[in-house]
Amino acid sequence: MKTLIHRTLLAIATLGFVACAGEPTHSVDEFTVEVYTPRHATGFDVRGAEGAASTIVTVRNPWQGAEGVEKRLFIAREGERAPEGFDGQVIEGAAKRVICMSSTYVAMIDALDCTERVVGVSGIDFIYNTRVREAAEAGRVRDVGHDSDINFELLLTLRPDVVLIYGVAGENGVANAKLDELGVPYFYLGDYVEESPLAKAEWTVAVAEILGVRERGEELFAGIEMRYVELREKVAVSATERPTVMFNTPYRDTWYMPSSRSYAVQLVEDAGGRYIYDGNHGTASQPIDLEQAYVLTREADYWINVGQYASLDDLRRDNPHFADAKAVREGRVFSADRRVTAAGGSDFWESAVVNPDVVLADLVTVLQPELGLGADSLTYYRQIE
Repeated sequence: MKTLIHRTLLAIATLGFVACAGEPTHSVDEFTVEVYTPRHATGFDVRGAEGAASTIVTVRNPWQGAEGVEKRLFIAREGERAPEGFDGQVIEGAAKRVICMSSTYVAMIDALDCTERVVGVSGIDFIYNTRVREAAEAGRVRDVGHDSDINFELLLTLRPDVVLIYGVAGENGVANAKLDELGVPYFYLGDYVEESPLAKAEWTVAVAEILGVRERGEELFAGIEMRYVELREKVAVSATERPTVMFNTPYRDTWYMPSSRSYAVQLVEDAGGRYIYDGNHGTASQPIDLEQAYVLTREADYWINVGQYASLDDLRRDNPHFADAKAVREGRVFSADRRVTAAGGSDFWESAVVNPDVVLADLVTVLQPELGLGADSLTYYRQIE
């Protein structure tokens, strides 16, 4: 492995020397021209400089708990060099070979019709996208591992232009240090910390900029936004009642309830539902007492995101308390597991993030059936029977 890495580092250094020949034509301070300013997302922007073809993508606070964290990516075009003093990552032109450490990034690239640029993923068994899975079977996409078990030797052989990564509760220091050592550009995306469905989807534009297809990304997101807003407004005008909705099931004897500001709750409320719990207005899910959770399940009109349960009998068998739930008695229990892999990978956490308009249509069909298209039209959700 050391020989391979040393040879690759020499090749990278040689290419870097050629690409970086010449003097910077702009300073960092000149990159103030707004190339793309998000309408919903709060964690990124794209800026350029007067007369420059290159752009800088800036990401802010890309993981939970981050404060004042900025990550920047300089996309060098037309032979321009990164400005002196630039302290971020640098790629030369549009990324043609990409490694995705999250399945959501696969979905974004697929939505941009650039799926063939994915050369590596983290956990192929959990990837739902059929094109990527077929490419993996043919050997065109490889599984590079995850977390502390990344196969850096394999990663190097894939010759990525950029590795798209994420942080959960902090920076992935081990991966960062190794990628820096190997000279492989990487960049954090922070879509998962956004609170609104449209904000999460808008990160597709940031990915589009990295791929060199920003206009395609803007057009794609504009369509998503238009369909989402039109359906939300239709519900706001036409819905006559707002049924209450309960979320989740116990996890290791703890019941977590989402924040009223969360992605899931916003989708439910935009679909004409009403979150039954009013005790969490923070930025993350919080545990509640099991007895309180049982009371809420007994009272809620609908119960969604019930996890691993395949049937109502499974629910009742696992916990007799669930037999008294109004939603169970009336058959109004739904789970977002219509599209899963054999290993349990869920397309809800993959392409649904890029398609909030489709998720909203599902939830309107569930919560406002007179406005929806019928249960047969559900894409991500499934009625538990």
